[in-house]
Amino acid sequence: MQSQMRSKDNNNLLMANAIRFLAMDAVQAANSGHPGMPMGMADVATVLFKDFINIYPNKPDWPDRDRFVLSAGHGSMLLYALHYLLGYKDMPIENIKNFRQLNYNTAGHPEFGHAKGIETTTGPLGQGLATAVGMALSEKLMSSRFGANLVNHYTYVIAGDGCLQEGISHEAIEFSGHLKLSKLIILWDNNEISIDGSTSLSNSANQIKRFKAAGWHTQIIDGHNHDEINTALINAKKSRKPSLISCKTKIGYGAPNLAGTSKTHGAPLGDDEIKATRKALGWFNEPFDIPTNILADWKKTTEKSKELYKTWEKNLGESPKRKRFLTFIDSNLPNSYQRKMNSFIKKMKQEMPKLATRQSSQKTLEVINQVIGNTLGGSADLTGSNLTKTTNMKTISASKFSGNYIHYGIREHAMGSIMNGVALHKGFIPYGGTFLVFSDYMRASIRLSALMSLKVIYVLTHDSIGLGEDGPTHQPIEHLAILRSTPNLNLIRPADIVETAEAWDVALKTNRPTILALSRQGLKAFRSEKSTENKVARGGYILNNITSKRDITLIATGSEVELAMEASSLLHEDGIEASVVSLPCWELFDQQDGSYKKEVLGNCPRIAVEAACEMGWSKYIGEKGVFIGMNSFGASGPGSDLYEHFGITTKAIIASAKSLLK
Repeated sequence: MQSQMRSKDNNNLLMANAIRFLAMDAVQAANSGHPGMPMGMADVATVLFKDFINIYPNKPDWPDRDRFVLSAGHGSMLLYALHYLLGYKDMPIENIKNFRQLNYNTAGHPEFGHAKGIETTTGPLGQGLATAVGMALSEKLMSSRFGANLVNHYTYVIAGDGCLQEGISHEAIEFSGHLKLSKLIILWDNNEISIDGSTSLSNSANQIKRFKAAGWHTQIIDGHNHDEINTALINAKKSRKPSLISCKTKIGYGAPNLAGTSKTHGAPLGDDEIKATRKALGWFNEPFDIPTNILADWKKTTEKSKELYKTWEKNLGESPKRKRFLTFIDSNLPNSYQRKMNSFIKKMKQEMPKLATRQSSQKTLEVINQVIGNTLGGSADLTGSNLTKTTNMKTISASKFSGNYIHYGIREHAMGSIMNGVALHKGFIPYGGTFLVFSDYMRASIRLSALMSLKVIYVLTHDSIGLGEDGPTHQPIEHLAILRSTPNLNLIRPADIVETAEAWDVALKTNRPTILALSRQGLKAFRSEKSTENKVARGGYILNNITSKRDITLIATGSEVELAMEASSLLHEDGIEASVVSLPCWELFDQQDGSYKKEVLGNCPRIAVEAACEMGWSKYIGEKGVFIGMNSFGASGPGSDLYEHFGITTKAIIASAKSLLK
């Protein structure tokens, strides 16, 4: 190995070059990837990690570590190179050499859970930035509860031009500026290059003015000048506002022929250009070979964080809030929770109130929020409709972070990602509300929460044509099918108050995201049994117990369970025995063993009833089954009239049953 000669003055440059060459060598070996961003931001990353960020690779989950989010996730080799250089045990050079290869933790875009220190999954541009807002918010909320001795850290983001163009960034930037999240610092890789070429092809916005208008502290620097980077970060940390540092960089920095062009964005540089880059930067080592002295310098950067970690650990051990803090971080449910929840469900079985399931959800939340101290509620400007705020909840503001309710504004997309950030940070269990139809606006965030297995709860109300007069723009038809198709996501559409309470119980105990699809209109209560079994936890069950042989099975979810029960009663009068299966959660039902599913669904003809599209129902009703639901968009009118208009009625169920049994 031929080591580089260096002086104290070029030490940072050599450390940055280590990032550059690891990135270009890994992309070249994989024959795919994005070398340009890591090469361009290597100087910024070096100063940030060498002199500012507090992370300790031996304790990657240290609660008071600084968070680093690579929002421009296509530049993943920047992150992997840093982790190798810093000495993360699960990032050996072998993994760098196998960048983008199956069964290695160096995926094309950073994946949460694949490697220690990856704070969130990024790739869809803008998501990382918005998720980081949730992390910064959590820091403020946790610090207000436990003090700066236990919670006092920053959230740093590297974002690209693409991140700032995505609509979600506008939502997240406005929200964080409004709340003055001063420990959020964005380093903008302002290289003016995207895949198609110059960003001027599609964008001429003044980002600095935009951030200033949203209440941010802003700076413009040369992203290759280490002194300017250092000064800017010092200034950002002094600000009482969230901070944007515009880092003017050259994509593919160091490549003599391709730097500054879109050709370095998403393709290997090629052997000849890499050879020329080695010569231009005076780097004469073989691919993946980092001189031992440079590696040693990188390892030294974590020594300060090691001492900070030891101090924090001492503070935690001596703190009277230690037990409560650890309970928060682990999101453990208190011992009293199950007793209080069971008591509430028992009472509802006795009272059997007729309520919209959105109202049932609020009644359940009244119990939950009194018992669990770390729920964090919110709504995208529909609090009075989603009914997500309970009696003793206090609104969070820029001057008061002791609250537990967030007014997100009309920012569904950012709300989803911010909740992801809250869950990733650890400490709070986030839930947020909007109409089910507006889940379209935050689909990318929902998908990422599922991909990362985050305990995020989406309270999505007005779940069918029962919404009524607001018309087809507000009536979800295809949304249940879309969301059910998402892996690792529980969608629960409860039929009454007992199912709603059980749905919340499932959501709080499940390490994956949950969608609660809730009705606007009032629904009858059906559950009055004495058993304490959570039937929703099994996804589906027989609701009515018929005494004779089953002739037909009626399967329904949510508000349509009431129609199925009415039809069953009327069919009984005609000598036809119809079992009603409530199927609130397909995902949980599909996880049950074959014998249970067979017992519930039976062997007789089946009819499914749901005020939504048919897609997906065939696996439960079979080829000869009948689906009663929607095959078009809705209409404007009273909800009851719409059910009649679209033929989702007890009359239709009865007619279909008799036809199947001929």
